[in-house]
Amino acid sequence: MTSWVGTRSTATLSQIDSIVRTIRRTPIIDHHAHPLLKLESQGKHPLISITSEAGGDAIHAATTSLPHLRAVRQLAKVLKCGYTWESVVAAIEQRRLNSPEDWTAQCLSGIETILIDDGLDGKDEAEEYTWHDDYTRSPCKRIVRIEKVAADIIIKIGKEFDESSHPTDDVIDEAFNQWIQQFDAHILAALEDPEVVGFKSVVCYRTGLDVAKTVDEDAATSAFNELITNFALLDFRRLQEKSLNDLVVHRTAMLIRDSNSREKKPLQFHTGLGDNDISLAKSSPSHLQDFIRAFPTVPIVLLHAGYPFTREVGYLASVYENVHADIGEVFPCVSQDGQERILRQILEICPWSKILWSTDGHWFPETYILAIMQMREVFETVLCDYVRKGHLGWRAAIELVQNLLFRNANKLYHLGLELAELEEESDLELGPLPSDIELLEAFLKDQPPPDFVRICWNDFTASCRMRMVPFRKFMGLLSEGKSTDIGITKAVFGLIQNDWLIPSVTATGEYRLHPDFSSLKKGPIEGHISMYAEFREQSGAPVALCPRSLLQRAVEFGIENNLTFLLGFEIEFMLLERFERNPAGAPSARYGTLATDGHAWSVSRYFADPRISKLLRDIVAELEDMGIFVEQLHAESATGQFELILPALPPVEAVDTLLHTRDVMSALATAAGFKITLHPKPLANACGTAAHTHMSISSPNGSKPEVYESFYAGILKHLRGITAFTYSSPASFERVADGVWAGGRWVTWGTQNRETALRKIEDSHWELKCMDGLANPYFAMGAVLLAGIHGVKNKEELVWGDCEIDPAKLTDNDRKELGVKEMLPGSVEEALNALKADEELVEYVGEELVERYVALKGFELDFLGEMTEEERRGWLLERY
Repeated sequence: MTSWVGTRSTATLSQIDSIVRTIRRTPIIDHHAHPLLKLESQGKHPLISITSEAGGDAIHAATTSLPHLRAVRQLAKVLKCGYTWESVVAAIEQRRLNSPEDWTAQCLSGIETILIDDGLDGKDEAEEYTWHDDYTRSPCKRIVRIEKVAADIIIKIGKEFDESSHPTDDVIDEAFNQWIQQFDAHILAALEDPEVVGFKSVVCYRTGLDVAKTVDEDAATSAFNELITNFALLDFRRLQEKSLNDLVVHRTAMLIRDSNSREKKPLQFHTGLGDNDISLAKSSPSHLQDFIRAFPTVPIVLLHAGYPFTREVGYLASVYENVHADIGEVFPCVSQDGQERILRQILEICPWSKILWSTDGHWFPETYILAIMQMREVFETVLCDYVRKGHLGWRAAIELVQNLLFRNANKLYHLGLELAELEEESDLELGPLPSDIELLEAFLKDQPPPDFVRICWNDFTASCRMRMVPFRKFMGLLSEGKSTDIGITKAVFGLIQNDWLIPSVTATGEYRLHPDFSSLKKGPIEGHISMYAEFREQSGAPVALCPRSLLQRAVEFGIENNLTFLLGFEIEFMLLERFERNPAGAPSARYGTLATDGHAWSVSRYFADPRISKLLRDIVAELEDMGIFVEQLHAESATGQFELILPALPPVEAVDTLLHTRDVMSALATAAGFKITLHPKPLANACGTAAHTHMSISSPNGSKPEVYESFYAGILKHLRGITAFTYSSPASFERVADGVWAGGRWVTWGTQNRETALRKIEDSHWELKCMDGLANPYFAMGAVLLAGIHGVKNKEELVWGDCEIDPAKLTDNDRKELGVKEMLPGSVEEALNALKADEELVEYVGEELVERYVALKGFELDFLGEMTEEERRGWLLERY
């Protein structure tokens, strides 16, 4: 499925939104962190350490690092204080005084449980691991630091020897055995303790990760004996002898390996990033390869992305079944660019079923909130970019997030927790997707900044509407991390062309209009750039009435059924001369036909008029400059009528491009003194104007007759109801007739037959002919695709035979043989009734949308019905 493996043409805004929602609402199993300091101890430690592993005098230089500056920005936004470190510190101190519990709860928001390594120095200053339960959804668990256990036992034994004099060699040897026995007992007890879910080694800090493949017991015994003998002279706090450290690591691994439980508890290793206690050259996880091979059944977790040895971590996790990769601590101790590279590097080779995420939070609650905020930003940037590029399907991205943040740790540590989305998305202001900024910056590269940004939509009457934001203001919103969505009254889907509101809709309530940055285009006039947008509720939920969302939903439904599509539109239009209004202001006096020398289909004479040839040339050139490449342009039959053919594109992109192209054409024509109209029948005695649509199934199975025939059978089955969207105006039915290449009036199809509603061209490439420029193309194509996809899903049979002649000329017997039983509706009223009567199509499109659409179209019909035929034609010409 493309929703899993990815394909560039299928990522939609709502799919990207689903990924973002998952990132923000998946609870976090923080599988490696440390306890917070007691409130009275927080002032004893430097807060500036939250983004740096430096210590002593070196910590003061952290204020000139990218991680520090980013933390200042983010904390200042959360705390609503000034954007300086001093302001942030003052605001945090105020929170500690006024509401420390609330501040801690906010900092740990979104965490399901924390697996706490409580073996750090300064334990007396820190809270117990169970204290943290008040701030997580599930009880916290312990990770036992093995070097701390070993050192504590040595201290106890050493003090006993300190009190005696001149111990014999036998006594010292017995002490070594006692140390081993007590250490083993402690580890075995931890293996049985349900509160302990794993172990951690900091051998990286002590003597390096080059742990010996086997233990040198003689060297270990000798080192231990020397340590105990001289204990009174030493200020012993840590185990610093390599042979003893290697022994501790091996003993722990052997006890895990030999434990009776099938659910082996993992052994974590600190790798890479740390303070200056580590020997950087020996902190690469590649040194552990022999040890990993020696204990293939012991689950091993390589912590902190091994930074700067991230690729080594990814490699080891990819080739050893028992190795898992953690990407914690780099959030927030590495810059944003660095974090993005780390995530990309770990995913270069490592399966995401082997990757876990942690905060490595310690001492201060601010370390937790920064890690979570930054992780979400980076996950959104990287994963949405992968999906947009087609490297990863959107459903796979969702699973990846849930695995990294919850499922992998839940499985590895045998926690038995249920994944339940957070009730509300984090209230932390993450701002717009960084990928939106990247899209805009890439779009604007090598071109002057525009004056305005247009955010566009197409309403129920197919009127193109938009809001303009000055570019300076728009960029300001992005640079400040604020959302670029716009509030629009809910009455928007109750308005007809002149802004009259239908009786069943009020002006109360507000939607949010979210621009889709992937739809960015220059124009339609100089100094403007444009994006198409979708409507959402205040909560971010999709709006059932949104036309663009309907088409996106159809695309997603196709993906779920292994179907993807390409659409290509023909834009038929008529050029009219513009005149000044007559004194009475009659609309019909505003436009007139071009003066031509025998305009006809595909003739070359129309280029003799330099005004016309220049306009058409400018249209093609301007569109090409916008990345829209016209495939053909020719004269149609009626005077001043032309056809411009657009390339095939994925459905949402195709409709966005269609609407933008029409706006560009209209603007250029107006500037040249002409009027472009899409009116289906602008001249009563000439050929009408359509919006024929070419469709093909682009997924690998699309060329199979059993697939595409069922697809088009589904469309034909519901075509009478679909017509309510494709022929949406009384003017539409002025064009509908038999024998004029307009698709006819019958529900049928034919190979290369331009008198049928569906023309088969080749394999899955067919043309829909029963549509014009007054249709909202999001609605029309959404309904068409949904009907066709259900046809494939339900294996509809193409019961209509291949009609080779004008169906109007078929005999009754011919129609019976070909299954041509129904005619298309003859009016908007009949089409709306056919839509309401088609229960399946109503279900596909959505009952709420159909109800509103029928109500609005009925109101529009009543309004237009008050006009004479001439008044109605003039009124529509002004607007389409």
